[in-house]
Amino acid sequence: MASPLEQFAIRRYADIEVAGIDAAFTNSSLFMLITLGLIGLFFFLGTRNAGLVPHRWQAALEAVVGFIDDMVEQNVGPQGRAFVPLVFALFLFILVANVLGLFPYSFTVTSHIAVTFAFAALVFLLCVAVGVARHGAHFLSLFVPANTPWPLLFLIVPIEIISFLSRPLTLGIRLFANMTAGHILLKVFAGFVISLGAAGGVLSLLAPVPFVLTVAFFALELLVAVVQAYVFSLLVCIYLNDSVNLHH
Repeated sequence: MASPLEQFAIRRYADIEVAGIDAAFTNSSLFMLITLGLIGLFFFLGTRNAGLVPHRWQAALEAVVGFIDDMVEQNVGPQGRAFVPLVFALFLFILVANVLGLFPYSFTVTSHIAVTFAFAALVFLLCVAVGVARHGAHFLSLFVPANTPWPLLFLIVPIEIISFLSRPLTLGIRLFANMTAGHILLKVFAGFVISLGAAGGVLSLLAPVPFVLTVAFFALELLVAVVQAYVFSLLVCIYLNDSVNLHH
């Protein structure tokens, strides 16, 4: 039986070098393009023949846009509307990439920390830039919770700084770890089904047990794929709220 980790292997399809940097076209690159293609198709179907009475695809697109708009409004406030396109793009890309990775012979780009950390680092740098641009040096007050007794500042401020600097790590690792763990679990139970079925005899009668568990875990992994896209987007909104409104 193949290793459960084999599904995460990066395969090079074309060697490309840009300014001395290895930019090879890989299976990860391919499925990122497929993800973008599916998102583009979703937009095409949702905006084609758009009318006052929305058709099925238009209603689906408007529902997703409205969902993200409400999320940003509730967590950032009116001043966060400028960030709706960013949160929408992150949510849709992560959602489609997660779900696409559940299909046989596909590749889950969000199961690689290089991808998830790149998203998280982008969000972190944006939050810092927004905070400094809007508040200047006052942005540092984010690390000083309101009404904190001054003797405790020597303890609280370093904790707040470490917590802030760890955001890109926790944001990237959370998505990567959940997608990787779920796919490994699916691969292991699917391997049990094949192994027991090939064993023959009495053992083959046990094959339905891991098969049922595999179906159940697949449904759970589908739910995780959606939830992780939501959690990532929600945390982005919370981090943006800190930068825009300096709430503690």
